[in-house]
Amino acid sequence: MINQIICGKAEEILKQIPENRIDLTVTSPPYSKIRDYKGFSFDFETIAKELYRITKMGGIVCWVVNDQYENGGRNLESFKQALFLKETCSFLVHDVMIYEKGGLSYPSKNRYHQSYEFILVLSKGKIKTFNPIKDLPNKNAGKPAHWGKINYRQKDGSMMKIKKNYVTPEFGVRRNVWKYKTGKGNHTQDQIAFNHPALMPEFLAKDIILSFSKKNDIILDPFSGAGTTCKMAKLTERNFIGVEISEEYCKIAEQRLILCSETLT
Repeated sequence: MINQIICGKAEEILKQIPENRIDLTVTSPPYSKIRDYKGFSFDFETIAKELYRITKMGGIVCWVVNDQYENGGRNLESFKQALFLKETCSFLVHDVMIYEKGGLSYPSKNRYHQSYEFILVLSKGKIKTFNPIKDLPNKNAGKPAHWGKINYRQKDGSMMKIKKNYVTPEFGVRRNVWKYKTGKGNHTQDQIAFNHPALMPEFLAKDIILSFSKKNDIILDPFSGAGTTCKMAKLTERNFIGVEISEEYCKIAEQRLILCSETLT
């Protein structure tokens, strides 16, 4: 299964994966009925349980999700899924991050414009890998600073309080709200990918992969779509498994991986 796009139902394909096999899942499932997705549907509860089974101890599932507006209000599908993943599947909610879009999905006449999605960062036990991205400019870069007084045990066993000094680096760890430019030309340069109705930005997938995995780890996307997660896993020297029910989207993903291979050679 490694390093291929598998065409089929996620709830059936995931059952074929041995338990404790996947290091990181990066996926964005269909949001209620916001998109048609050619009439396909998915069994959320079965997939959620299978994801817990096949995730390694310390592994992560990054579940990018949003709500739909129904009868004048949000259906809170993201909240329902988060609670199921936590309470029924036993995932730990390691973090709830925000993916902020540079553009608007759709304007609203009676509420503030919707411009974000949730990234549920779910762990199976204590996480084993975290590589924080440091790209937040520090306004005091190059200036001396200190962490405050800390206790230090001397050779004779007595304690002494000292100040730990350091120079403020140029960049600090980014916050958990990630903003990306969106739309054609920003999500990806692969024109064929835009035949899919709801792309994940390549930089979003890449930053998640870099943050929560290491080289040669296995990255899964059970709703592979146009293959963004798999492409970025390949470019960052990870292994991948993509699962997608639509044959059309599988072909798009495979073509993107071919283009990716040509770039690497």
